[in-house]
Amino acid sequence: MNARVDHLLDEALGLPTEERSALVVALIDSLEGADDPSLTEVWRSEIMRRRADLRAGIVSTVSWAEAKARLNSL
Repeated sequence: MNARVDHLLDEALGLPTEERSALVVALIDSLEGADDPSLTEVWRSEIMRRRADLRAGIVSTVSWAEAKARLNSL
């Protein structure tokens, strides 16, 4: 990623959970084309499922540094 994207990511990660969820949905919506509107609903359902799992304590979060380290080790 470039410095601008890193800065935006840092800003986004500082948002409350609800606002980060809304941002994710908006970003995914912006990537989805009109070719297959069902994909947007699939992504939205997945995001909502994951958010519910997080709120229920079924899953937990990790810091961006840890996630990035895990990705870099693949």
